Formats: sequence, C-alpha cells, structure tokens
Amino acid sequence: MSSHSSRWGALAVLCAVIFLDALDVSMVGVALPAIQHDLGLSTSSLQWVVSGYVLGYGGLLLLGGRTADLLGRRRVFLVALGVFAVASLLGGLVDDGALLIAARFIKGVGAAFTAPAALSIITTTFPEGPERNKALSIFTACGASGYSLGLVLSGLLTEIGWRWTLLMPVPVAIIALIAALKVLPRGEEERAEGGHDLIGAVLITASMLLLVFTVVQAPEAGWTSLRTIGSLVAVAALLGLFVFAELRMRHPLVRLGILRSGSLVRANLGLLILMGSYVAFQFVAMQYFQNLLGWSALGTALAFLPAGLLVAITSTKMGDFADRFGTTKLTIIGAAALAGGYAMFLGIDEHPSLGGLVIPGMLLLGIAFALSFAPLNIQATNGVHDDEQGLASGLLNTSGQVGGAIVLAVVSAVLTAGGTTMSIESLRSAIVVSLVLALVGVAISATGLRVRKPVAAPQEEAKAYETV
Repeated sequence: MSSHSSRWGALAVLCAVIFLDALDVSMVGVALPAIQHDLGLSTSSLQWVVSGYVLGYGGLLLLGGRTADLLGRRRVFLVALGVFAVASLLGGLVDDGALLIAARFIKGVGAAFTAPAALSIITTTFPEGPERNKALSIFTACGASGYSLGLVLSGLLTEIGWRWTLLMPVPVAIIALIAALKVLPRGEEERAEGGHDLIGAVLITASMLLLVFTVVQAPEAGWTSLRTIGSLVAVAALLGLFVFAELRMRHPLVRLGILRSGSLVRANLGLLILMGSYVAFQFVAMQYFQNLLGWSALGTALAFLPAGLLVAITSTKMGDFADRFGTTKLTIIGAAALAGGYAMFLGIDEHPSLGGLVIPGMLLLGIAFALSFAPLNIQATNGVHDDEQGLASGLLNTSGQVGGAIVLAVVSAVLTAGGTTMSIESLRSAIVVSLVLALVGVAISATGLRVRKPVAAPQEEAKAYETV
C-alpha cells in the first residue's frame, strides 16, 4: 500500500468497520425492553443479549491481536468481518432467546479480531508522526462516534422494530467486505516470528472470559457468594499461570516487556476508565430517563445526541491537536471534562433542566470522548514495533471492553443495594462510582507530565528484557 490514495481508501473501509464494532456495544441498549417482550426473556436472561457480545469481544481481543500479527492482518480482518456479517444476520432473524445470545457472542468474537487487525493495519501503513496521528484520529473518531451515536440510532430503529437494530449492520458489513477485498493490499506483509503460543492463548482467553462472566453475574449471585469469590480466585490463578508461562515461552502471546512502556500502560488504564465509567453512566442514565422519568426510547436516545454529535464533529481534529499539544495534556483535560460531566449529573431530580443540566452535562462528556479517545490510541501504539502493533491494539481494546463490564457490574450492585425500588439517591450513588474513576483518570494521565525522556526503542527494550 504505497500510494497515498490507496492508503486513505483502506482507512475509509477500516473506519466503517470500527464504527460497526463500536455501534454494536451500545445500539442494542434501547431495544432491550422490546426484545424481552417479543422473545419472552427473563430479566436475568436479557442481560446476556448485551453481555454475550462483551464476552466474545473482551475475552478474545488479545488472541485476535496476536493472530493478526502472526497470520497476516488482511487475512484475519477479512475472515473476521465475514463472521461479523453472518452473525449480525442470524441475530436479526432468530426467534429464540438462546440463539440470539449465541449470535451476539459470535458477533463479539468477530469484532475481537477485526478491531485489533484494523488498528494494526493503520499503524503499520502510516508512518509514525503527523500522518499516522491524523489517520488514528479519524479512525478513533469513527469508533467513538459509533459508540456515542449507537443509542440514537437504536432509538430511531426501535420505533420501527427491534430487529432492525440487529440487521442494520449487515449491508454495511457486506459493502465494507467487498471494498476491503479491493483496497487492502494482497502482497506480503511483515509478520511476527514464531508460531501460536497455544498455552498462553488458552490461559489468557479463559481468564478474560471468566473475569467478564464473573463480574456480569456477580450482582445476581452476590459479590460475597462462594461462586463469585471462587471465580475471582480462579481468574487470579489463570492470570498467574499465564504470566508464568509467558516468561518461559520463546515466542509468547504477550511479550511482557511491552508493559515497560509507560505511555502504553497509561493509555490502557485511561481507556479502561473512560469506557468503564461511561458504560456504567449510560446504564444509570437509561434507568433515570426511562424508568424514573418515563421518557420514551427515542427521547432517551436524543438526550445522548449532543455528546455524539460533538464527538463526530471534533474527533477528526485530535491528531492535529496531539501534534501541537501532546497526548498527555489532551487526556488530562479529557479526564477532567469527564469528571465534570458526571459531577453535573449528581444534581438530578424528578424535574431535570434540559438547558441547565442534561445538555451541558452531555456536552462535557462529548468533550471528554473527543479529547481522550484518539490520544489514548496514539499513546498506546507509538514506539511499538510493527510486529507487535496487533498486540498493542489488542491490549488497548481489551482494557476498554473489560473495563466496561467490570464497572457496569459494580454500578449494578450499587443500584440494587437498597432493594428493587430505584430512587434518586441510588442513582446518584451509582454516578459517584463513575465520578471517582474519572478523577483517578486525571491523576493517572498527569503522571505522564513527569516523563523526561522517550521510551527506549522496541529493539533495545526487547534486548534489555531478555537479559532479565
């Protein structure tokens, strides 16, 4: 992919796919009541329409990123996109709740392979610096816009029928697949050395799946129940075995030395906090607007429109801002805006002011996403060697997905701590969780200001790690 036009043509396809991946995380939310009514699902079963996708997505991202490095990013991207399209079609046609959940899981698996493959195609195609920053800002703007606008589209489509929220991605995915066959290069690409680390893949995938499963089920089973504690102990054991295995593998799934990059670690923690706190807040806001205030699905979706529009309009400029001001300053301001937005919603009551609370609060959250999402992706991939771009991408996306599942489970526990009756006080307590996380994000981002020298080159870092 040497020509300028072919590079940007490929970027357009990759942006369409990441838009779909992000869209599916949030778009099904408004449609859940209609799905429950038509398919006769219990409340406990209904959550798996969302959690099934998160399990497949968050649990297999690391494997997806490393597979892209080993087998070729184009090949992995195309196969995974085909799986995503088929699973989308099946999900929109089935009439059984279990089949719908299974389709959502398979769809999440497809996204787990397309997302890191797409990001690593960009970072290995565009040279590090202003051109890559611009490409990443456009790419992440599409991801952030898909996530932010998912609720709005869901509200519109649910008015027609909930199945359209599941079927809408099908034609877009098919068109993107046809275009990708033409614009993504067929030539040989640089691949990582060595074969698959099957032991590491099994251990990390099992630990991520079990972690997400445990935190999703914890509010129902009880955080102090034997099942939850036993599952968390098992997760810790699996992660310990994974680290032990990776230290002894010649070609590990995750070269642990990559975690010596301070910017990569800060980026992962930053995205975990950004996505975790916002997914949780979004859930709380849904309960507030629909169940407490009695707003319609479309009205609730429109409440999120200011944030979505702001992200869509401004995110493409973040690459230029990153070149001028640096990613650290942008993420600090973004985390502060995130905290400000959550703080405003602590003032909710039975008669919220649109102009004085809802719209300003949503705009602050939109500013937070616009300032944080692209810079965090730039931080996570800068200075990483080409044969580990898939790994870096997988780590980052895993942080976002697992963070969303964990914080949502915590917030669900807070909401139900006082019983089944929801109140303004319980909603405020749940929002406090997101606010505290956002303030932690400010502190973590600020540690980047103390950096005085660049991270060692990947080759030097690898050599240093091998001597340990």
